[in-house]
Amino acid sequence: MLDAVLLIGGLAVWLFGLFDCARTEQESVRNLPKWAWLLIIIFFGSLGAIAWLIVGRPKTVGVTRRRPSKMIPPDDNPEFLKKL
Repeated sequence: MLDAVLLIGGLAVWLFGLFDCARTEQESVRNLPKWAWLLIIIFFGSLGAIAWLIVGRPKTVGVTRRRPSKMIPPDDNPEFLKKL
């Protein structure tokens, strides 16, 4: 039973690391090129995925949240006035 849990957990970590690396933009990958991280994850399995999560994954993951901006009437909005 414990073997099955470890196998499923390792597979889940491996798949998460693989898909996370594949979806990350090339410019935000740290320490190695994206293709190298993908090869490490594929060949080293869960250990490669853990290495990706610790060393290669970008520090700023996710969508940055912006505060809602104030509504500006069209006659006070410089961008709108430029379009006229």
